[in-house]
Amino acid sequence: MMTASLDATFAALADPTRRAILARLAQGEATVTELVSPFQLSQPAISKHLKVLEKAGLITRGKDAQKRPCRIAAEPLAEANEWLEDYRKIWEAHFDRLDSLLDELKARKNPEKS
Repeated sequence: MMTASLDATFAALADPTRRAILARLAQGEATVTELVSPFQLSQPAISKHLKVLEKAGLITRGKDAQKRPCRIAAEPLAEANEWLEDYRKIWEAHFDRLDSLLDELKARKNPEKS
């Protein structure tokens, strides 16, 4: 169900640390240890954020010997982007109508310039 997955995606994205972790993972996979240092948080704190991201489906964890590298998962972000895109189109239509109205008002105020 798209609504439940969107709820989980946006709930996970509500935290700036989790968004920063996703931005880091967009550059390539990383282990928990590799994610700890740039964020100046404890390993348990990073692990909690990773669990939220994993539960939302925003990351996956692999198994590479002793390491469990984290990777960004594109599908939930694509769903969120698709949902937001509908609203972007609505706002663009509103702005286009506003631009037309402003042009019309300018033309009425300065008829010799139009």
